[in-house]
Amino acid sequence: MGAVKSKAGEVLEEVIRRLRYSVPVKGVKALGEGRAVVVVDRRFLRDAVLAFFKAFDGREPQLSSMVGIDESGRLGGDVYSITYWLSLNDGGSSDVLLGIRAYVRGDDPTFPSVADVIYGSNWYEREVRDLLGLKPVGHPDPRRLILPDDWPEGVYPLRKDFPYYESPSTEPKYEFKVVRDANVVPFGPYHVALDEPAHFRLYVRGEEIVEVDYRGFYSHRGIEKIAESRLTYNQVPFIAERICGICGFTHSTAYCQAVEAAAGIEVPERAEFIRTILLEIERIHSHLLWVGVACHLLGFDLGFMHVWRVREHVMWLAERLTGNRKTYGMNLIGGVRRDLLKYRVEAILKTVERVRREFKELVDMLTNTRSFVRRCEGVGVLTNALARKWCVVGPVARASGRKIDVRADHPYAAYGRLSFKVPVRSEGDVLARALVRIEEVFESLNIIEEALDTIPGGEIMADVRDLPEYSEGVGCTEAPRGENVHYVMTGPGNRVYRWRARASTYNNLPAARDMLVGYEVADAPLIVASIDPCYSCTERVIIVDVRRGSAKVLSRGEFERLSIRKSRRCA
Repeated sequence: MGAVKSKAGEVLEEVIRRLRYSVPVKGVKALGEGRAVVVVDRRFLRDAVLAFFKAFDGREPQLSSMVGIDESGRLGGDVYSITYWLSLNDGGSSDVLLGIRAYVRGDDPTFPSVADVIYGSNWYEREVRDLLGLKPVGHPDPRRLILPDDWPEGVYPLRKDFPYYESPSTEPKYEFKVVRDANVVPFGPYHVALDEPAHFRLYVRGEEIVEVDYRGFYSHRGIEKIAESRLTYNQVPFIAERICGICGFTHSTAYCQAVEAAAGIEVPERAEFIRTILLEIERIHSHLLWVGVACHLLGFDLGFMHVWRVREHVMWLAERLTGNRKTYGMNLIGGVRRDLLKYRVEAILKTVERVRREFKELVDMLTNTRSFVRRCEGVGVLTNALARKWCVVGPVARASGRKIDVRADHPYAAYGRLSFKVPVRSEGDVLARALVRIEEVFESLNIIEEALDTIPGGEIMADVRDLPEYSEGVGCTEAPRGENVHYVMTGPGNRVYRWRARASTYNNLPAARDMLVGYEVADAPLIVASIDPCYSCTERVIIVDVRRGSAKVLSRGEFERLSIRKSRRCA
């Protein structure tokens, strides 16, 4: 780190020093300024993770990701690593990202779970069990998470020796929760032809939701495995951008940043500013889309149509700058594909001013619409304590009083050279999540203007040559839905050895149960939508009366009318 340590370097040393007091540390691997991996014996893995959260409780500790890797190609033998990636988030004064890692062997692939304390690790630990066969001992919910019900036992798709799919002789059934004396409302039936369908099973007494179960990952696309077969690193940004149909550019940015960190590539400043401008255009588009959908679910279709009319200005601008309305295709390892010409800068400024003016008129109309406010206020509350335990991110976290934002806490691209506010509210309800997103639209407009005022000249691409083998890097971005984290381990032949992409919905969706319980069935569409989850579904419902043994199918329109009728009662 040199003779003079940065603030991040000093904090990282403090973190490692405190961990050494708590558990035996076998080794430390530096990954750059404020970034490192601490290796511990798997017996102390749980103690080390919990010690981090306890020691830095006042600095918003966060489980940012967890990565399991088949290390056989690098280390030889039947060896796997498990790394919990933990961050501190206190407004940039502790720009630290630490991996706590343990190794296990194939003849005993177990490790101690932390999911009973750090709720946000629930899905991560179940995922490495499904995809790599690494078993979290003491996990409170040992059911499958990602693999389909008929996937054969003992076959793990992210192992390096996985070459095939073999159909089993039996078809096991997913075991949902059982709640006595409650009707079952499966919200979100699914179909294999849909991309990323999801299924919420609501347990209802009368109109009140008393318990919730979730089943997702019905259409796992295997993107991480696909990346291992690509011939170059620059083929992957196009795959990363298709992780999400709304916020794809932030995924390709996170991937590029992870590779750039692993290879020590310094991106030109002008390219970082261009990335920032496109990221904020994408954020505005996403938030406007969400506000329109929220209006529709409330039966306020006038608001829906007006918001999407304003959104069209942003879509037009994205097409003018990149050639595409949504998948921009602008990122490459080391920079961006295309520069901003002068006439395009003028188009951006005109669009920013138009969107600001028209969106402000819409917000004034929305916040003065009695039914909109009453329908959202006090519904779907997620307390600050639960938001921290679930490690939620983005507007969901900030609406519950968590002041976390990767742009401020771990500045990337040009954000460290720009000034902006992080909107935070304490109510934790649907209204708070809506207001946070609304405030963020105005902040994004300000960020774009400041970035255009201060953008430097120069190159837009670094000189990228062969990348080192088995180097590690982590890229974090603040997507519209919250923190995205991409981990990359480089491999031989300028190809990816391991890529782990974690979208913000992965951290937010597990908390849905605590947002839904205690509210009415008519609130469910609005509460789930307030998370802004990234999946496709058929939006139909089957209501099963477990006492009478009867079933009734509600169409999409009938289900939406439940929500709309409640909105009218609030008028």
